Amino acid sequence: MRKNSIKNTRVNAEVLRELSNILRDGIKDPRIAPMTSVVAVEVAPDLKTCKAYISILGDEKAQKDTIAGLKSAEGYIRRELAHRVNLRNTPEIRFIVDQSIEYGVNISRKIDEVTRGLDSDSEG
Repeated sequence: MRKNSIKNTRVNAEVLRELSNILRDGIKDPRIAPMTSVVAVEVAPDLKTCKAYISILGDEKAQKDTIAGLKSAEGYIRRELAHRVNLRNTPEIRFIVDQSIEYGVNISRKIDEVTRGLDSDSEG
């Protein structure tokens, strides 16, 4: 895996910030869950493609609906990104569901259950 250059790191950060703003303020699609956030962005060094890792709070249906809504709004999102970020090429965006936050919440819940079980065992 290639290490990101400073320029690529800055581009990733700028695209992440603007993509977050666009999702929060610009899109009115009812399919997109209100608790949707951009976790990370990987823009290719040639600026042709971009992987946007999206975290969606909700069940599997909400995740599928949100991804479908984002794919249908990709043209609008790309156009907005072109206006807000001054790049030679505006990358083609691929939305990928990132379940790391949901995974962390589930693990935390399981740890709490285990520690509660241990506390009740030590009391009795």
